Amino acid sequence: MGELASQKHVQFIVSVEKKKDSFESVVMKHIRMNGAYWGLTALDLLGKLHAVDVKEVVSWVLQCQHDSGGFGGNIGHDPHVLYTLSAVQVLALFNKLDVLHIFLFSYIAISCLSLLHRLDKINVEKAVNYILSCKNHDGGFGCTPGAESHAGQIFCCVGAFGITGSLHHIDKDLLGWWLCERQDNKTGGLNGRPEKLPDVCYSWWALSSLIMIDRVRWINKDKLIKFILDCQDIENGGISDRPDDAVDNCFASALTLPSQISRVESHRSSIRFAG
Repeated sequence: MGELASQKHVQFIVSVEKKKDSFESVVMKHIRMNGAYWGLTALDLLGKLHAVDVKEVVSWVLQCQHDSGGFGGNIGHDPHVLYTLSAVQVLALFNKLDVLHIFLFSYIAISCLSLLHRLDKINVEKAVNYILSCKNHDGGFGCTPGAESHAGQIFCCVGAFGITGSLHHIDKDLLGWWLCERQDNKTGGLNGRPEKLPDVCYSWWALSSLIMIDRVRWINKDKLIKFILDCQDIENGGISDRPDDAVDNCFASALTLPSQISRVESHRSSIRFAG
């Protein structure tokens, strides 16, 4: 089994910021806040957050905030709850939440409010009941009531339950089985729903959900680790959705998943959410 090319990935993530005039940067300008969160999170997990200028990043994030309190995906772009979560998460990485002018608002809103210690501003019971209405017979969750179960949406629902101490509402064995069925027997990678190709991003969404419900031991960790490592560009750094595809900054957090699997197995009891 290969090794994680950590330093190459750090160089790749840092280099993305310096290529603002590239085609890729221009066409993804409107979602830069999300890219910043994923890249910075990967650097933090690799112990290399100091590789960026904290003041510069915080200043840019604050320039993306609107009078409504919400944040846009970049300077001059309209506010959206998705970019608002990423902005709050970035500031939390740098322990700079004190610079925010507190604002008010499913998983993204609950995450923001939890980070800001403002969960008391919403009716948590109603939020939990709405999420429960999106639960399907297979144990998974869709984006709306009756919608198909999807690993990304499941992460959001399980995460919201974890934050609000409501994990007892989940059939952990049934959901755990559905998530484990996402592992491709040939490659070891995980997909987001049945009959889809494996994608390294679901190594994050599905694996995180399995960790939260304490069923991560049900997948073949060695095959998943190999799939993730096979997706890395060992020459230039970066991770792709699947082996031999082009790398993308949004897959950055997959870099540390191999070590996270081992850490969970060693310290499972210390990472459980309440409920």
